[in-house]
Amino acid sequence: MGMVLVTLLGLVVGVVAKLLMPGKDPGGWIVTALLGIAGSWIGSWLMGALGLSGQLMAFAAAVAGPMILLAVYRLIKGKST
Repeated sequence: MGMVLVTLLGLVVGVVAKLLMPGKDPGGWIVTALLGIAGSWIGSWLMGALGLSGQLMAFAAAVAGPMILLAVYRLIKGKST
């Protein structure tokens, strides 16, 4: 059940990351939402691996993860076009 919640949170946070990082994305909203899900999974895993817990930490990781992935995605796709 925890991963389902992380996935749903990632979907929402992916959209929030797009709003916080405006600009043209090579993949559009769908790719941004998928990056949000992946970022939430990575952030959740990292918080668990570091032994950090709490709702605020989970939310911070869920927001930071997609923003980092989105920035990396923009760098990679921007150089290839």
